[in-house]
Amino acid sequence: MENTLILVPATILLSALLFFEKKDSVPGKLLTKTPLSLLFILAATLQNHPVPAYYNFLLIGLILCLGGDVLLIFPQKKAFLLGLVTFLLGHVFYVIAFFKVSQISSPAWIVTLLILIFSIGVFFRLRAHLGSMLVPVILYIVVITSMVIGAGSVLFDSMLPCNGRYIVFAGALLFYFSDLFVARNRFVEKAFFNRLLGLPLYYSGQFLLAFSVGMMG
Repeated sequence: MENTLILVPATILLSALLFFEKKDSVPGKLLTKTPLSLLFILAATLQNHPVPAYYNFLLIGLILCLGGDVLLIFPQKKAFLLGLVTFLLGHVFYVIAFFKVSQISSPAWIVTLLILIFSIGVFFRLRAHLGSMLVPVILYIVVITSMVIGAGSVLFDSMLPCNGRYIVFAGALLFYFSDLFVARNRFVEKAFFNRLLGLPLYYSGQFLLAFSVGMMG
């Protein structure tokens, strides 16, 4: 019931956020994106916490992502770089959370190999556009790839509840692909299309990860 009560205002705020993204209104984005991101933190806190370590590390990651969301609203390069670093740290805490409850098994190595190949392809696609952002973006790609690898280890850990495993992996993948649209918008082509697809992917991923807190035990 609590999840439904959270998702209803989240859907409304996401629609409003996309409207302000289309208008490129910084005040409008601040007024909608900030409470929308606060909702995925609230979602995590309202779940049962059968695995406290998982909850604690994931919650820190969600809070850092809230900070990154606010920073990325602003168009300045410095704000983007700070947002990138904040998200990077958030992903680090996600990785820790995932490996707190799982270990890489043989099937998970398939996910590892596939996501490594894909991430290398993404890097070579972006490389010519990165300029002075080359090193920060490489670090970010490494960390977000590690997050998906960690989620893959959760997916194939048969000791964990089935629903929790699938939700974690789906959430991590949605987050990963949403970041591709952030990168495309920043480095390749600035267009509303990137936000129209990227933001629903991002928030779907974050809410799935928040809800996973109650499904790991």
